[in-house]
Amino acid sequence: MKDLIGHSDALRGALKQMIIDTLRLEDVTVDDIEDNDPLFRDGLGLDSIDALELVVAIEKHFGIAIENEDVGKRAFASVAAMAVFLQESLGAKAA
Repeated sequence: MKDLIGHSDALRGALKQMIIDTLRLEDVTVDDIEDNDPLFRDGLGLDSIDALELVVAIEKHFGIAIENEDVGKRAFASVAAMAVFLQESLGAKAA
């Protein structure tokens, strides 16, 4: 998935699929998840256990640590926010 970092649309699509696969969301498709909708509460309705699973998935797939709760809240605000977080983190890592 790291090869998608420079391709925002493809990265957002891959992140949506990763969310579906990681959290085993059987009744949700990539098209059901809007880029800017919140992932928690009123949006996709994820909870703190889901957040932990997503942290593990991000760390596994991208080798990026989610350092604390504040970083996690910013990174997991939406799929678009996740994509920006990864692009910034991996861009800084490559520099």
